[in-house]
Amino acid sequence: MGSERFGSFGLATPPARRAMPADEAIALLKSGTTKPGSLIGYGNGRSYGDSCQNDAGMVVDMRPLNRIRAFNPETGVLEADAGTLLCDVIAHAASYGFFPAVVPGTQFVTLGGAIANDVHGKNHHRRGTFGCHVESLTLLRSDGRTDRCSDTENARLFRATIGGMGLTGLILSASIRLMRVPSLDIVEKATRFRDLGEFFDLAGAADQANEYAVAWIDQLAGGRARGRGLLFTGNHAEHGSHTASRAGNRLSVPVQPPFSVLNRPFLTVFNAAYRWKKGRSSDARHAGYQGFFFPLDGIRDWNRLYGPHGLFQHQSVVPEADARRTVPALLEAARRAGQGSFLTVLKRFGDVRSPALLSFPRPGYTLTLDFPNRGERTLKLLAELDHITVEAGGAVNPYKDARMEPETFAASFPQWQRLEALRDPAFMSSFWARTAKKLGVRRDIAEAAE
Repeated sequence: MGSERFGSFGLATPPARRAMPADEAIALLKSGTTKPGSLIGYGNGRSYGDSCQNDAGMVVDMRPLNRIRAFNPETGVLEADAGTLLCDVIAHAASYGFFPAVVPGTQFVTLGGAIANDVHGKNHHRRGTFGCHVESLTLLRSDGRTDRCSDTENARLFRATIGGMGLTGLILSASIRLMRVPSLDIVEKATRFRDLGEFFDLAGAADQANEYAVAWIDQLAGGRARGRGLLFTGNHAEHGSHTASRAGNRLSVPVQPPFSVLNRPFLTVFNAAYRWKKGRSSDARHAGYQGFFFPLDGIRDWNRLYGPHGLFQHQSVVPEADARRTVPALLEAARRAGQGSFLTVLKRFGDVRSPALLSFPRPGYTLTLDFPNRGERTLKLLAELDHITVEAGGAVNPYKDARMEPETFAASFPQWQRLEALRDPAFMSSFWARTAKKLGVRRDIAEAAE
């Protein structure tokens, strides 16, 4: 497929060595002659780790399958091919007064990728995960069959495919239910908090009063300023734009620097400036949806700033009852290791249950940290963060991971064997090969899933 690279967004794992166009993969799967472990679907490469890679086989480029097939402006149900980007869904539905019920931190993800990872957004406390809004999907398996899957039809495959990281087969298309909104614009408010204790005191009420809520943490602040940050809340404006703005990149990082520019001195200055600019007023203000939901989409290839070795992202979730102890412990571990996180995000997950067999969000608090890849010292820190998370009864996000141990995955997702039992034998990812496949599968669980 030419010189195009099929890497992950973290840049810490090698890009795929081989790729296959979607139409060729579809023909191969329909023939029933696909080799075991030879394929994995590839959306737009926004996963941070190796869940979209297959070192032993090849990736399937799904982006050419990007047609919006149907939209009902009365119900907000949209049907589209799996390679359709979220920005195109937004643009198509905007003038009708609809918006995706759940959006992640970038609009440049495919529909199939959003389903396979069961992505979440700033409103999990109200809307749950992306999978909560999937009406149905079509799935092509290596036996040549194309199955329609929903809550009532092929329900086991439906639940395994949502959050199944592309392992149950090739998602060809899906129908999703969008959310009616008064406008695309957001009324945003930023509230300063002086420490994590104050954030936890604010978080519950913020979720009850607002559609969206997320906090930014000044991870480098020490002493009396430790744990300070900004709590951002938002709701769709009653009077605002119904026109989607162009999903382009106004700025870019044209070349990759030979080292990470996101060092501690830079981050210290950046954090201070960001806190001053965003937190100087607590008054509500109108914001465009692009800036509120997808601030980094305006800078093309911003991940290059982490340098030639890329970045590792660590996202954890811990139970609400233990969050006041565990979240400070995670941040302290990073400070003690001398590692600065460019983006440190903290938010509260609600109790809206996903239909997915494996889904990362669960009731509690989720913390996201980004670190430049500095080799063994970074890997040692990430292992410590894993340990703190698992000890608290929490979980580490697999589709943002590039190095967790099999035992961490098993502790985070005790139902993983049920997905292994429903995995299509032709599909395998580098993530699954280095985690689940190194763990023993109990036959009774496998048989129960069949």
